[in-house]
Amino acid sequence: MLIFSYTASVLIGLVLGLLGGGGSTLAIPILVYLFHLDPVIATAYSLFIVGSTSSVGVAWKWKKGLIHFKTGFVFGIPSLLTVFITRKWIVPSLPDIIIDTSYLIITKRILLLGLFAILMIITSFSMMRKQKKVKEPSEFNLVYVLVLGIIIGLLTGLVGAGGGFLIIPALVLLTGLPMKVATGTSLFIIAFNSLIGFTGDIFNLEIQWPFLLTITSLAIGGVFIGNWLSTKIKGAHLRVAFGWFTLAIGCWILIKETILQ
Repeated sequence: MLIFSYTASVLIGLVLGLLGGGGSTLAIPILVYLFHLDPVIATAYSLFIVGSTSSVGVAWKWKKGLIHFKTGFVFGIPSLLTVFITRKWIVPSLPDIIIDTSYLIITKRILLLGLFAILMIITSFSMMRKQKKVKEPSEFNLVYVLVLGIIIGLLTGLVGAGGGFLIIPALVLLTGLPMKVATGTSLFIIAFNSLIGFTGDIFNLEIQWPFLLTITSLAIGGVFIGNWLSTKIKGAHLRVAFGWFTLAIGCWILIKETILQ
């Protein structure tokens, strides 16, 4: 089982290399259900893994000239601040039992994993939907960019997911970036969001560095395999297949944590 768990870690990077995102949708389930980590620790480790693997993708996109750094910083700064605040103060301050009535009990675990599962389900539909060309706006919408950056930071901080499925269309719609540049810029934002968010956990959690670095190394290896395979497999078919897989895992987590607990 342990060998299977470590082998599954390669899939985190493999998906990122093939699709340019989606690594966190595998990282959390692997860490929680295969390695049996507490959800708070799992979301922290996911941030480091996703941030590190995304950084590899950033280097490749940068060489191709597919990152708009100015837009990345404008979008990323409020997001960075929010994700750090969320991991440093908000998540640690959440009580173990958030709601306790005769009809409903919501624990910290249910909140974090339930929110993550809902995010997975929403992500799955965006992956399965046919990609459409988006009309570029006439001007850079700064207010919307800042507000959405804060929302992304909050979600990333709570569930340990990068939020690429929200960032990419937001960059296209609100800043007018072409899709390929938006994808590269999104990866840049995700990498820094995740790593900055993880620094908030360093002060609150005891990090098992040998374990974390091992999983991260396997995931990074998966990125290179995924990049190689992406030249041989049609990305559109992969997105749809992974979308269905993400939907199934999201529904399973939601049912397991709320009905089968």
